Amino acid sequence: MKLVIIKYNAGNIQSVSFALERLGVDFAITDNAEEIRKADKVIFPGVGEASTTMHYLRDHKLDQVITALKQPVLGICLGMQLMCTFSEENNTECLGIFGETVKRFIPQGDLKVPHMGWNNLTLSDSWIDRSVDHQYAYFVHSFYVPVNAHTSATTEYIAPFSAAMHKDNFYAVQFHPEKSAETGERVLKSFLAL
Repeated sequence: MKLVIIKYNAGNIQSVSFALERLGVDFAITDNAEEIRKADKVIFPGVGEASTTMHYLRDHKLDQVITALKQPVLGICLGMQLMCTFSEENNTECLGIFGETVKRFIPQGDLKVPHMGWNNLTLSDSWIDRSVDHQYAYFVHSFYVPVNAHTSATTEYIAPFSAAMHKDNFYAVQFHPEKSAETGERVLKSFLAL
């Protein structure tokens, strides 16, 4: 299996790489369109700010590459948010794979923003291994995707939100599987097994 991590200005490429190495998976990190298209599976990581990242993707024509992919693609954190249509983070037009708007968390009482730390996953009809249901994953985010028709796992913080999504060959998680210990390993294995 040829696995590719899309190389761009994402802050978590290194930690995703380490997680895949721990699983004994061979992969390449590339921004080469042809290499990305030829991969069996693609990981679209993400830590950063939506508008800057979309600007980078458009400048390098990676936006067109990503939306045209037919093989399984996994978006992580900002990667998931950028797969949506629009983000409230600097009013950013995104890739439009999921027809959803990414919302900003509004702090409430003791619940601060960003949502940061371990939180519980509740799986619905999901591509993720059922053993992950009600397990904890690691989150760091100030923006979220509301629960929608493509939601495959939810988490609650201030409001219920999409912890994972799936549409066609596109899969996505809001949490960081690369930082979520055994739960994260099972999530990555679920994607690799598709």
